Amino acid sequence: MVGSRSQTNIGGDPETIQGVVKHFGSRYGASNKEIHRQPKNFDDSELETLLNDYPDDETENRQHGIEKEIKYPKSVFFIISSEFCERFSYYGMRGVLALYLKDSLHYTENNATIIYHMFIVLCYFTPLFGGIMADAWLGKYNTILYVSLLYATGNIVLSFGSVAAFSIPHRELSLFGLFLIAVGTGGIKPCVSSFGGDQFILPQQEQQLRSFFSIFYFSINAGSVISSFLTPMLREYHCLGSNEDCYPLAFGLPAALMIVALVIFVFGSPMYKRNNPQGNIALQVVGCIGHAVAKKISSTKKKEHWLDYAEDKYSVKLIADIKVLMKLIYLFTPTIVFWALYDQQGSKWTFQASRMDGDLGWFTIQPDQMQTLDALLVLFFIPLFESIIYPFLAKLRLVRNPLQKLTVGGFLAAFAFLLSGALEIYIQVINYTKIKYKTKYKLFISTFTGTSF
Repeated sequence: MVGSRSQTNIGGDPETIQGVVKHFGSRYGASNKEIHRQPKNFDDSELETLLNDYPDDETENRQHGIEKEIKYPKSVFFIISSEFCERFSYYGMRGVLALYLKDSLHYTENNATIIYHMFIVLCYFTPLFGGIMADAWLGKYNTILYVSLLYATGNIVLSFGSVAAFSIPHRELSLFGLFLIAVGTGGIKPCVSSFGGDQFILPQQEQQLRSFFSIFYFSINAGSVISSFLTPMLREYHCLGSNEDCYPLAFGLPAALMIVALVIFVFGSPMYKRNNPQGNIALQVVGCIGHAVAKKISSTKKKEHWLDYAEDKYSVKLIADIKVLMKLIYLFTPTIVFWALYDQQGSKWTFQASRMDGDLGWFTIQPDQMQTLDALLVLFFIPLFESIIYPFLAKLRLVRNPLQKLTVGGFLAAFAFLLSGALEIYIQVINYTKIKYKTKYKLFISTFTGTSF
């Protein structure tokens, strides 16, 4: 209020109405004569109104500063573009990987499946170490930069190892390249989206942050759709004087896109907001759980929850958060089965598709293009379900909360895999019948003609 400003001076004059008018009048173009003509009998309410209507320089500059800070950060466009190229690289390489292991490296179908899924395991296990590295030591920017170099190197090694014309250890080079790719994609996975989020100022830019994540995840699906469709077509070409599929080209394009992703990310470096490492929560959680277990074993006291034994070393808030985490782990444990089945799209489902006819008349679907349907259906079904199906089911009081949606989705997934299993049995019966009759035909011809096959 006015009393709070009574000890200050404005423009060198005591804070009277004449001093206020003199200061602000000169700022807004009033002449000296007009300033001194102001009425003398101003009460406090009029003075307060004038002070509020005409803010001083400090307040105005501070407001302009805030307006500058809340502009949409241009740096996130480098992050989004880099993520699109990286996801193109990953899904493009992964789409043709199973067939490469089986047809080019000559692994059995079962061994190719094992190698493929070990690669996927590494891709989703190494983010634990990437997150720890970023939060505790290097920071997100440096982690993304250094690990992306490994990532790009892995793609180059895999492309080089797939060239059949070279007298090189193809299996060893390919597996080493896959290892580097797994470390690379896993290392940056926990960092990129959160690094993009760091570019925003909260809570002022909460709306812009939500729009960023929407665009970010759209770029992931867009990269997946395009690469999953394109790289199998590149594989079909015969290149480098070979009559076999052109895996060097199918792996070479993802390698080039990963290099482009790294270059785009580096170009945005001057614009990035970088936060210093502040310690990793995962290490604290592991330490708290380990301490609680050790104290529970050695202590004779009874506590309400086994995590409460860690209260002598860890904060009550951290312990409460870990209790919530344990409940979430219990809730989402059944989804492990779903994801184990889901990732068979790139292995068993691809092999199954290779034993089927993909000719539609106007277009031939390649076995490794089947994975494209996943990302396409995601882009199509999200708006369909959110705007039509879920509201309709909610009115019927059938599916009204996320847990019910998860349950229904689980049953639909189970039904899909039952259909896939039944189809595989049918394919095997048909193939067995064809082989049986083909063998009998050859035996009949060789018996009467003396021809051996």
